Amino acid sequence: MPDNAVTPNEYLKTLTEVLAARADWLEKSEVGKLKEEFRTFHTAFAALYKLCLKKGLINQDPYKDDVRIGELSAPETGPFTDGDYKDQFSLRLSNYDNQLDFLVNFYPFSLDFLTSVKMKPILGLVKFIDWTRLNTANDTPNNRAMMDIAAQAKSGADPLSASIINESLSKLSKTTGSILSYLKLVSDYNREAYKRDLRTKVLSSLSETEVSVIPTIKKKFAAAMPGQPFYPDLVEEVIKEDSNVGKPLRDNVLKQMAAPLAKEKTAPKVDFKAILIEGLNAIGSVHSTMAETGGKLDENAALLQERKNNFWEKIKRVIQQMLNKEPDPTIFDLEYMDPVKGVLVKQKVDFTRFRSEMDRKNRTLAALASRSGAAFAKMQSMTDEQLMGMLEKNIRDVQTIHKVLGALDEFFKAEAGREDRHKIKGIKPELGVMKNAIVKANGRRHDYSAQKEEEEQMRKLGVGIAVTEGA
Repeated sequence: MPDNAVTPNEYLKTLTEVLAARADWLEKSEVGKLKEEFRTFHTAFAALYKLCLKKGLINQDPYKDDVRIGELSAPETGPFTDGDYKDQFSLRLSNYDNQLDFLVNFYPFSLDFLTSVKMKPILGLVKFIDWTRLNTANDTPNNRAMMDIAAQAKSGADPLSASIINESLSKLSKTTGSILSYLKLVSDYNREAYKRDLRTKVLSSLSETEVSVIPTIKKKFAAAMPGQPFYPDLVEEVIKEDSNVGKPLRDNVLKQMAAPLAKEKTAPKVDFKAILIEGLNAIGSVHSTMAETGGKLDENAALLQERKNNFWEKIKRVIQQMLNKEPDPTIFDLEYMDPVKGVLVKQKVDFTRFRSEMDRKNRTLAALASRSGAAFAKMQSMTDEQLMGMLEKNIRDVQTIHKVLGALDEFFKAEAGREDRHKIKGIKPELGVMKNAIVKANGRRHDYSAQKEEEEQMRKLGVGIAVTEGA
């Protein structure tokens, strides 16, 4: 507690310095952790959501993939209207999944952006379902509906499904607590920053008698801080803190806003192999999603073949069987936009061969996802260079598969025609999971390269590496 915080003017100077340090700590440390907690939260919910769809416990939203989100908005939380609540709750959950996806993948996580206004819809998403009290003690409509669906999902569930349900619910409950803690840190900072701005932009221009008159402050506020909400309770806090008996209140604010002290120490040796194996685990994690995608592709391809299955095609296959000839390959003419060159690419894909290569790659990815056993032991025995080469190759392979899958998804929908399009199984969610895995694996690859380069530079300089660590 600074000794010189004895008057409001001196306090304002000290507060500004304390808040600057606080902002720096939040930006460099806590805001990033908040985003990672939301990423874990969304992954857990997406797994539960997909399982409920697969079991038919909720309905598929036919327009889910067509939704374009510009601003966050928490789904409806009020009572369900008369009718089938399953349909209504299914739409709420579909919207919830889209909102979380937007938050995690497109929302700017920075202290300047996370204002009190922006925090409201984020908090609304967290509280859409109270995952920490998913039981009869919480009788909100969404909680009751989710509790009912979870109970149905667990009833007679196979071991894998039961594991997914329990793990997802556990992660959602745990990350809810963490997210709320991080949001409170940001909210508390915003609160004091607002009061600081109130002092510097509004109260500083008022007379001694005017600084305690709320209607006068509100009138001045509209001109000095346009576009910002007016909070009378915070104005009253400022008036009390700046009064003759407000020193204990001011000192308490400084204590609460003080950033954790940083201490310097020699950084431990970086485990480069662990970074690369994490990258391989990340890219390998798509194996189950790719397996589900393969099943959907097979059904879509079979539907298109059935549409073309006329009399002469049947005669042709009978003759091929009589002559022991292999059936003609299934060739699809695909189009997709090259993300690097920005040009339209046309490609003929032998579907049968592609599916075979996809299944073969999937077996490799399943091994890479392992964090124990023979496959993991083999990775640990490899050199950094070997691991890096393996990581780069598998990222490229999955990127190629992802590109073709996206083109196939569009192709099937276009070829099915309007009357059969509802029968085509879309793979947008699976493509999103694969993209996230690619981004994460690429992140670990870049981490390895950057830290390797930093270590080499420090070695050339002949100095030790030091890092700062939050207390």
